[in-house]
Amino acid sequence: MILSIRSSLLRRAAFVAVVFGGLAACQKNDASAGQVAGKLNDAAQVAGQKLDQAASYVGQQVDATKSAAQQNLDSASAPTINIDPNALASTAQANLQSAASATNAQLGKAAALTGQGLESAGRKLQEWSVQSSASSTNAAASSSSGESGDAQKQMDK
Repeated sequence: MILSIRSSLLRRAAFVAVVFGGLAACQKNDASAGQVAGKLNDAAQVAGQKLDQAASYVGQQVDATKSAAQQNLDSASAPTINIDPNALASTAQANLQSAASATNAQLGKAAALTGQGLESAGRKLQEWSVQSSASSTNAAASSSSGESGDAQKQMDK
């Protein structure tokens, strides 16, 4: 790409030098051929210098663009993930402690609810037992008084 720019610029510079040389020769009819050649040579040197400066500037810009593009590619392809084992272990430990604390609290609640349920069931069982015992005693008393009444009736006859 740089070579095609240089050759294009070189052709233009040569054309400009020839035109300047022709104009210089036309303006000075009395100038000798040596003077015209000297002026053409000077114009060609100036044009060559300008052409070299332009090519150098273009080359610098191409190099700078190429370097920037390479840096962008390098930074884009570089991994940016950093894993710190100590931080991971600390986070895992904190999570485990939090889970253990929550589990302990839930187990405490479950134990309390189970205790309350067992206590309630025990009271109901005692009440039922007392009622059942009272019913049995009443039934036994009724049955024994009923039997003694029957026995009395039997004897009266």
